[in-house]
Amino acid sequence: MTLLGKVGAAAALFVIAAVAVGYTKDEGLFGDDVGLAAEAGPGVADIPPAYLARYRAAAGTCPDLDWALLAAIGKVETNHGRLKAPGVSSGANFAGAAGPMQFLPATFAGVRKRHPGLGGNLYDPDHAIPAAAHYLCDSGLARGDAYRAIFAYNHADWYVDKVQAQAAAYRRAA
Repeated sequence: MTLLGKVGAAAALFVIAAVAVGYTKDEGLFGDDVGLAAEAGPGVADIPPAYLARYRAAAGTCPDLDWALLAAIGKVETNHGRLKAPGVSSGANFAGAAGPMQFLPATFAGVRKRHPGLGGNLYDPDHAIPAAAHYLCDSGLARGDAYRAIFAYNHADWYVDKVQAQAAAYRRAA
């Protein structure tokens, strides 16, 4: 079976499993443990201080990237590395993504190739967060297209909405 076939089969199994357990997009993929943002998402106090410093520092690598958007992706993806699920601190999730920012290894390698000097451990937030900032910038933020950049990160309209809502909540709280 080709890689594309394997990914498609895995996605189909996930959809079947999600339906079987009663998943809805408003509940998030893994329930409340993931911390997917609601319209009035949690404030900045929800972000571990070390992660907040990393988000703020990494946001400076792209002119149109603010720390709140980067932090929102970290929240939605793994609750700032706190999610207890496969792929967050080791291994990979059902789709092959890994680390606190949930990169596919090939995507992470591509970002590192385009941006020499980035660290190579996708499980290390000191490497993953700057890589996510560069990826977002490369994917549309450098041209002022936040929607396109977030959609490139995860190809789902509901995901873009969740990230934007969480980023807005962080901006309001700050």
